[in-house]
Amino acid sequence: MPSFRSGVVTELLAQREGLQRVLVDLGGEPERAYVLTRLTGDVAPGDHVVVNTTAVELGLGTGGWHVVHWNLARSAWSEPGPGHIIKGRYTSLQADVGSAEEHHAELADISSIDGLPVVASALHSQVAAIAVAAKHTRPAIRVAYVMTDGAALPLALSDLVAELRSRGLIDVTITCGHAFGGDYETVSLYSALAVAEHLANADLAIVAMGPGIVGTNTRLGFSGIELGPILDATVGLGGRPIATLRASFADPRPRHQGVSHHTITALGIATRSRVTIAVPRVGGEREARLRSDLQAAALDDRHDVVAVDVPDIVAEFAAHDLHITSMGRAAADDPILFECAAAAGVLGALP
Repeated sequence: MPSFRSGVVTELLAQREGLQRVLVDLGGEPERAYVLTRLTGDVAPGDHVVVNTTAVELGLGTGGWHVVHWNLARSAWSEPGPGHIIKGRYTSLQADVGSAEEHHAELADISSIDGLPVVASALHSQVAAIAVAAKHTRPAIRVAYVMTDGAALPLALSDLVAELRSRGLIDVTITCGHAFGGDYETVSLYSALAVAEHLANADLAIVAMGPGIVGTNTRLGFSGIELGPILDATVGLGGRPIATLRASFADPRPRHQGVSHHTITALGIATRSRVTIAVPRVGGEREARLRSDLQAAALDDRHDVVAVDVPDIVAEFAAHDLHITSMGRAAADDPILFECAAAAGVLGALP
């Protein structure tokens, strides 16, 4: 169940469209909180606010920040929406965000994305490597990022996407399901892919959840299993499906060493179509381990495994002044995770 406390905003730390980061006095040392301004309006120092403290109390990986639920300095607030499609439905924060489907008549009868390459990843941090590698391979490529509702719902919360947009590495954003805040709002993943092809004029779509992947230490209970349905949707719409491996040689958990059990499950159980798996051509024991893990799971029979030359992705991050981490580790400390993503990005950028 959720936990709420009230306090006073003491300082505005940072802000961008859709998001404020603040300090709130809850009775002790000021604590960090963020404000989703499209849901509650903005706040200012001195405002009395109610904050949701649940994530911090649970010590979640994306925790460390409370969430402002309501600003007690105002008795009412509203912001007219662009349509009648509500996200966060049946919660106290349901909001009219509209949708591309209700505003663009040309979407009415679309049933194909005409071969659009779609790179699917289960980790938000890998979006950076996919985009960077795609732009490295084909600088003029137009990249769309489709954020699913598998983790964080507000796109504004992603510092990573904000940085990639500011550096021209992502050209357009699309939010689907209950995720919100993209350049285009869509009701379903299928519509999101149609928007990427037919409205956003993308040459490549990257599909991944926002920050905050959920895992339960069970075979099926993890949000990254959506990798399978994403790839199947791509096939169903006539796109080119490319799977991104999750792999590590630094993760202390045996189930995530080599090719992660999440990837094995998603591509073995949750993916019904035949898709392309991109493997970085890194050579030596590292590439051999990736291939042996795919072979042991019989994924090399069910899918098309393609070896891909990749740029030095850690150096590419540095060249773009990107400081990318995943699971608390810097890219330089576990490069294979990002080399796998780069392989998918290169493959997606090739004609």
